[in-house]
Amino acid sequence: MDKELLLKGSRRLGWAEAHMSVISEVGERMRQEGSLKGVKVGMALHVEAKTGMLAVTLARAGAKVRLASCNPLSTDDSVALALREERGIEVFAKKGESNQEYYENLNSVLDMRPEFVIDDGADLITMLHTSRREQLDEVKGGNEETTTGVIRLKAMAGEGKLRFPVMAVNDAKMKYLFDNRYGTGQSTFDGFMNATNLLVAGKTLVVAGYGWCGRGVAMRAKGMGAIVIVTEVDPIRAIEARLDGFQVMPMAEAARQADIIISVTGCKDVVREEHFRTMKDGCVLGNSGHFDNEVSKKALEAMSSHKERVREHVDRYDLRDGRKVYLVAEGRLMNLAAGQGHPVEIMDMSFSIQALALEHLVRNHARMEPKVYPVPAEMDDLVARIKLRTMGLSIDALTPEQVKYLSDWQEGTQ
Repeated sequence: MDKELLLKGSRRLGWAEAHMSVISEVGERMRQEGSLKGVKVGMALHVEAKTGMLAVTLARAGAKVRLASCNPLSTDDSVALALREERGIEVFAKKGESNQEYYENLNSVLDMRPEFVIDDGADLITMLHTSRREQLDEVKGGNEETTTGVIRLKAMAGEGKLRFPVMAVNDAKMKYLFDNRYGTGQSTFDGFMNATNLLVAGKTLVVAGYGWCGRGVAMRAKGMGAIVIVTEVDPIRAIEARLDGFQVMPMAEAARQADIIISVTGCKDVVREEHFRTMKDGCVLGNSGHFDNEVSKKALEAMSSHKERVREHVDRYDLRDGRKVYLVAEGRLMNLAAGQGHPVEIMDMSFSIQALALEHLVRNHARMEPKVYPVPAEMDDLVARIKLRTMGLSIDALTPEQVKYLSDWQEGTQ
């Protein structure tokens, strides 16, 4: 055993635990009530310190937990080791998994025959509906963490293929308003700076997609002094980006001006051959969307005469016309592949929603249909109020007269 690696992971888990006061309170209540006692939970999430504390929290509340990564490059090996050796969590993950190892590890999670699954990107749930269909009757429900996964699951449900209820954790306000926006915004540049050590200020930075993740990246880029261009396919979001002070144009125009392009759309081939052909020499490409297909690596490789790893997390592609293009973290989530992911306090809120949504499924799955469910508003409210308290903040409450005024449609008409 690598004792230095274990100590590093132990410290990272300890640091996360010390700064995750919301899930600590939620988890302690679950432990005292025994609401997860004996429940088998299979998880596919980014294996790092905050995820580790979610797994530990569920285990302390009585669940039997098995964990794999949802991305081949996002595992923190030190944390995986510390979870196994010190926290008693079964972990099947390592950084730099091959495609075969990635699916072997997901299968190892399903080998425990989980009753509930917590997924990020819906690979685990998809496997249960394809290669592991014999287990479908044993699964009572699942949670989905990210935008991409919710999109996939809603498509499954729309086709009548989804076989058990799934909570759309990504769509909870206490998740997407903070995790997707402030979490992705900060962690994307954590990964970018760690990978490249390049200046952002004064450069033209293109953000592909203006959903909540895109908003966060654009906001942080602007704050760092970049000239920000947003590309979108949604007219409403495009107007919003413009009114937020950003330039808006098609990728075909933006790519010509870009020094840096960051994609956060959840779609494929957002940056592709037609864009590579007009890019500046030295353009840096990165992705903070879930899958590594937003920047078309296939097209980039076909157009290149040579590819070389020039920094730990940066590949240089030498295009046949003499230009060079740089790709961060193999086009995978650069905030995790090249950084440590979202800030601890952000994931404290997101994973508190995860824990509460799992408890909701455990208690209510028998009455739920096989479809994608929103997280109940009271969970958002509970997490928000705990978070406010831990921040030392208080807010106003409506007076009885105000409550009456807001609920009486005739009030104020005379």
